[in-house]
Amino acid sequence: MAKRIQFSAHGGPEVLEYRDYTPANPGPHEVRVRNHAIGLNFIDIYFRRGLYKPASLPSGLGTEGAGEVEAVGSEVSSVRVGDRVAYATGPLGACSELHVLPAANLVRLPSGISFEQAAAVMLKGLTAQYLLRQTYDVKAGETILFYAAAGGVGSIACQWARALGARLIGVVSSEAKAERALQLGASACINRRREDIGQRVLELTDGNKCAVVYDSVGQATWETSLDCLQARGLLVSFGNSSGAVTGVNLGILAQKGSLYVTRPTLASYADTHAHLQAMADELFAMISSGRINVDISQRYALKDTAQAQIALAAGETVGSTVLLP
Repeated sequence: MAKRIQFSAHGGPEVLEYRDYTPANPGPHEVRVRNHAIGLNFIDIYFRRGLYKPASLPSGLGTEGAGEVEAVGSEVSSVRVGDRVAYATGPLGACSELHVLPAANLVRLPSGISFEQAAAVMLKGLTAQYLLRQTYDVKAGETILFYAAAGGVGSIACQWARALGARLIGVVSSEAKAERALQLGASACINRRREDIGQRVLELTDGNKCAVVYDSVGQATWETSLDCLQARGLLVSFGNSSGAVTGVNLGILAQKGSLYVTRPTLASYADTHAHLQAMADELFAMISSGRINVDISQRYALKDTAQAQIALAAGETVGSTVLLP
């Protein structure tokens, strides 16, 4: 028997249950991992609320973790029992003491990266990697706008952008978060609760606006984000913390300067094990070199996942949060 977080209906944090369960034996191409640390992400809240649908109910929760291989399937040769591994691409069920998943979803964890660091950074760090290095290849000297710059992905993006020589303008919700983002590498910050984002972008860029905007908020900031782009600029909508963007009028893109829009997901970039490992290797190299510091600001026991989600949804967290079995 082992413990896990599960939910049998969609709803608020109260639907999360801390339950005993019996993990399955790994199939031929699967591995069973004993988690040492688990990452907390907004996507977990999307599944709990029903914005994203699990395969069935009751369902486990969570897609990111790090630990040791406890058992392997008959066809698995990429890892062995005792190997240190990390993962971020599912399937659901990471919020557990033991998790069974395809071997192809695992990456090897270098000895210099701790389990907590890996659990805190895998999903957020791989997201920052594809956003800044693949969805739009950020270059030195470019100005970019990044929402939730003091959050999990934003904290890494600030550091990565600085390493690339780019100017990142962060959007935050408090002066404390602005100070944190600036310390991490943001060139300037906009407090969305006190300032007009579009107007401040014009002031901070001398009217030139941004080459790319990374928007994790969604519905509430959709048109504001478009207004912050240069002609033929790219809006990267990669989150829905205020709700999904729906009913898009493509004519607005023409009116605002022949703009581009994309809605990327990690699964589309880490679509093969080779791509996943290459992305992780670049992320781990950035951490090992000191260019990216893994910022774990909150730790919760696994049984307190509901409280952790409440804090995350309320914008009360900074950096990364890990759950400890």
